[in-house]
Amino acid sequence: MIVRIMGEGQVRLADSHLTELNKLDNTLLTEVQNGDVPAFRQTLQALLAKVRELGDPLPDDSLEPSELILPAEDATLEEVRDLLSDDGLIPG
Repeated sequence: MIVRIMGEGQVRLADSHLTELNKLDNTLLTEVQNGDVPAFRQTLQALLAKVRELGDPLPDDSLEPSELILPAEDATLEEVRDLLSDDGLIPG
């Protein structure tokens, strides 16, 4: 799976990591729904850090179609709310 972090680039991420990432995503969804900005900020940073840790960065000149787009680390709660689906940022 190709994942784009807005403003950073893309990483290739094994589908086997989605379960682990979905735990953080579910927490993030709850925090956004509750308007808990400090917790949201911490969880968003943790989610992006985990994607960076588990993923293999693609070259900057690579233009692979992204299957998943995640917000930038400095995204606001409102910006992330606009990106959310019923499943959060990560389907499943």
